[in-house]
Amino acid sequence: MDIDRAGLRHLYPFESHYLDVDGQRLHYVDEGEGPPVVLVHGNPTWSFYFRELVIGLRDSYRVIVPDHIGCGLSDKPQRYPYTLATHIKNLRRLIEHLGLESVTLAGHDWGGAIGMGWAVQEPDRVGRLVIFNAAAFLGGPTPLRIRVCGWPILGTIGVRGLNLFARAALRIACVKRDRMTREVARGYLLPYDSFANRVAILRFVEDIPRNPSVASYAVMREIESRLELLRDRRTIIFWGGRDFCFNDAFLSSWIERFPQACVHRFADAGHYVVEDAHERILPLLRGFLDED
Repeated sequence: MDIDRAGLRHLYPFESHYLDVDGQRLHYVDEGEGPPVVLVHGNPTWSFYFRELVIGLRDSYRVIVPDHIGCGLSDKPQRYPYTLATHIKNLRRLIEHLGLESVTLAGHDWGGAIGMGWAVQEPDRVGRLVIFNAAAFLGGPTPLRIRVCGWPILGTIGVRGLNLFARAALRIACVKRDRMTREVARGYLLPYDSFANRVAILRFVEDIPRNPSVASYAVMREIESRLELLRDRRTIIFWGGRDFCFNDAFLSSWIERFPQACVHRFADAGHYVVEDAHERILPLLRGFLDED
């Protein structure tokens, strides 16, 4: 995928960096200097999702945003263990490679579980937490519209063949339709332009911890059991109140686990809360990061 050739460099004005992880190239953004802020994306997004926050923070902070293997500008191997445990391991490899300490960790969607999965393994390297619409604990039933995407044949045809999961997210996850211009939509879809390149989108859906038979179930349960290790970290939550998947029940679960968190719920924002509310999130986030 070539950002320049697609004419989207003005939306994503970042230099690309790569780390070899077990023979696969993991792409990441590394912008600015200062205290490190690591932003972890979910499915079916990529580092493009956080572009406005990177631009708004890089004058004072070092902002790192990886693309998970299979996502964004990272390699997309067809035979690969696309599991929560693997994504956590890859994030740990990147943070160790960069030598990051006192990390401000932010996660959205699957990035919540992936980021917290690393954080509970190395809590001494975590300085602050930023939570967007996400979960790092076992929650309620998965919405039917997501479950069907993981069904045999239907998932392969719909998610990988027709790209319905990523395309539907552009309409369902972003409430403010004027934000999802043709250019922005092209940016979200750019890395997922073929059956082969959509492999991770389907594997993420298949790895949702619906029951103990799913690989991620035990991993998520372990993360949930260890979240108390991070309970004393300064925490801020930015929540889209119109999220069809991570609804306010998940927000309540976060508040129960992090009662000291500063909570900002945007009633007019959806699952892509950063897309819907970045101009309101950014000054609040900077204020949070600037606190002693």
